[in-house]
Amino acid sequence: MAVTKTTKLIPFEQFMAFRRFSAGLAFAPDGEQLYFVSNISGQFNLWRVAVEGGGWPDQLTAFTDDTVRLLDVSPRDGTVAFCADHDGDEYHQIYLLDPEVGWAEKITDAPEVQNYVGAGAFSPDGTKLAYAANARVPADMEVWIRDLDSGDVRNVFGEGKYSFPGAWSPDGSKLIALDFRNNSDSTIHVVDLETGEAPEVTPHEEDGLHIPGPWAADGSGFYFLSDDGREFRGLAFYNVSSGASEWIETPDADVEEVGLSRDGRVLAWLVNEDGYDVLKLRDLERGEDLPAPDLPHGARPHLTGFQPPVAVSADGSRAAVILASSRRPGEVWMVDTESGEASTVTESRIGGLREDDLADLELISYPTFDGRQIPAWLYRPEAEGKVPVIVAIHGGPEAQERPLYNPLYQYLLNRGIAVLATNIRGSTGYGKTYQRLIQRDWGGGDLKDWDHAVRWLREQEWVDADRIGVWGGSYGGFAVLTCVTRLPDYWAAAVDIFGPSNLITFAKAVPPTWRRMMKRFVGDPDEDADMLRERSPMTYIENVTTPLLVIQGAKDPRVVKPESDQLVEKLRSLGREVEYLVFDDEGHGFTKRQNELKAMRYSAEWLERYLLDGR
Repeated sequence: MAVTKTTKLIPFEQFMAFRRFSAGLAFAPDGEQLYFVSNISGQFNLWRVAVEGGGWPDQLTAFTDDTVRLLDVSPRDGTVAFCADHDGDEYHQIYLLDPEVGWAEKITDAPEVQNYVGAGAFSPDGTKLAYAANARVPADMEVWIRDLDSGDVRNVFGEGKYSFPGAWSPDGSKLIALDFRNNSDSTIHVVDLETGEAPEVTPHEEDGLHIPGPWAADGSGFYFLSDDGREFRGLAFYNVSSGASEWIETPDADVEEVGLSRDGRVLAWLVNEDGYDVLKLRDLERGEDLPAPDLPHGARPHLTGFQPPVAVSADGSRAAVILASSRRPGEVWMVDTESGEASTVTESRIGGLREDDLADLELISYPTFDGRQIPAWLYRPEAEGKVPVIVAIHGGPEAQERPLYNPLYQYLLNRGIAVLATNIRGSTGYGKTYQRLIQRDWGGGDLKDWDHAVRWLREQEWVDADRIGVWGGSYGGFAVLTCVTRLPDYWAAAVDIFGPSNLITFAKAVPPTWRRMMKRFVGDPDEDADMLRERSPMTYIENVTTPLLVIQGAKDPRVVKPESDQLVEKLRSLGREVEYLVFDDEGHGFTKRQNELKAMRYSAEWLERYLLDGR
């Protein structure tokens, strides 16, 4: 039994007393104000803060049930365009807002249509708006342009595709379009808005990612990210005249975002170094790198997979990024690009906790069945003797557990419970070979990685092998269910948050725009039915002996509620210990603060009950 050195037990609500951010981040045209999306009000709304002088930010929307996701700011008059959905249903609608005198005006209102508007949506003269929508065919995400003066809308690209608009050329005559084929393959087209021609400018034979970035100010070409011929994504430039591309930066790590000042002077990009986001800046006029920004060691938080971009002011004098660390929630950081000096323009901590009150993490790795080393973040409590451990498994699965503030982790550590947060095969940030190992292999090699995680934990003298739990959401929820059904002897407690329980029914019920990718991603529900059945937790449901908490959003469009319903119904019929918590006004994730607080408190209490009280 462990004896916790920490004498002060901090209430769960204090760990949860912080503000979160969505994926919107952009400067006003004059660079004097910055727009962001935060749940300061209890829901994710649009806010604006002065770059100089700080002060309390201005709240520009007052949604309670709708969630602001992404945004852009018009270079003409500062009008803000953003998309928002209702109760997490992901049927995003587009709004326009005059931040000085106006109230948000909804300009799309089609039920069961997904609309996306984000960075770079406004044309250079501010008269048009580019966005993505599956308005014609539910399975096709197409690129549309709206004339903001007349209200006329036209489709310009994307029939039969899953596509999104990129940046406008500086003269407004062309628009980049992304054709996203699957998690390992995408390509770029340049749409001539007068002729309608849209040639593919990044043709390739092998699967590879090509992600568009900003145009050069002179219109000679544009920047983009690609892993074509490389293990990691690099930064490249496409020359329109020659049709040739050249590498700009090729680190042995993924370049994840790229931004450019409107005057074309300052280029900014983010590199994923061992899970940390590192901001790089370059003065293109002088041809030299700018001082390394004085930013904390951290990473960008996300909301349902969407991360905020790096923002650059029009004149390149400032850059902004949202970063969090394991001991500090996300903040908006402002960088003086010439000096590298950085400071926050937000304060997200409202519970009185500071870094010294919280536990830090350690990057470790453990061996698995095929000789690979699996990276993981290890959080250990200050305790003597053997302690319980939670194996935490992120969603995606083609995503990454990053060094972010997690209130549940910190609460458990305060109670003497360790956390091993794994980046098993399929995780991003470790090269495309590692990422692709999970494709069409859910419940295969990943299962062995979790098996070896527990084996490694049992070898540590500080671990109580009889008190190991497992927790995860989305794909991480599938992982939890796979663990308790196919490795049933390992676990003392488990929490599944909107995880697929039956891969056949899951693959059939995903959003229509995703269905073209499911064969490559997981498997085809008809052609691969035998394989998916063999990998589904429901096939092994009678093996469950672990007390299980299941959490689900009723409006989840990605992992629909029947995935959890069928699981819970079967476990109850078998007389197993299961508790089911459903949020009627949430989707795939938590958009309302009170719901997130309740879900995380239930998780904490469940794990405490069986890992501490149940000992």
